[in-house]
Amino acid sequence: MSLAHAVLTSLLEKNSSGYDLARRFDKSIGYFWHATHQQIYRELARMEAAGWIASSIPADAGKTRKKEYRVLPAGRGELARWAEQPSAPMDLREEFMVKLRADAVLSEVDLRPELARHLALHREKLAHYQAIEARDFAPGRTLSRHATIQHMILKKGILYEQGSIAWTREMLAVLTRLAAP
Repeated sequence: MSLAHAVLTSLLEKNSSGYDLARRFDKSIGYFWHATHQQIYRELARMEAAGWIASSIPADAGKTRKKEYRVLPAGRGELARWAEQPSAPMDLREEFMVKLRADAVLSEVDLRPELARHLALHREKLAHYQAIEARDFAPGRTLSRHATIQHMILKKGILYEQGSIAWTREMLAVLTRLAAP
């Protein structure tokens, strides 16, 4: 996936200035596709040069001369083309798994404190996702197509964090059992 496709998606949801886009990005797509504000601004310039988006300065911009970006038909077409392409399932490529392999052969490494830290981070992220779900997707509420798909994306994040918590707790118990004399 390229950053351009994530930006196009976000701009189709709502025309935005670069600053507002970067802030919204951090709170939505940023959960599964990270980009710095600087990367987003570079991408906006590249996409505008390619004719996928256009910018204008709104009348209420005042002295800031802040540009607002919107998707052009060519950008919409590019996003549709990309969205229909096959994509590979996510590969598990996690540095900590290699550290656990190192622990297995070294025996003098104790990764339990790091596992406990990971457990706390996963619990924190799960609580955050569950708070979003409670706030935006209350049970019994009729959701639009757009909201239903967003809810399903959030549910994948919730399931991922729940699975990570279960695995981390089990791995922590295994390492504790193996460390016992």
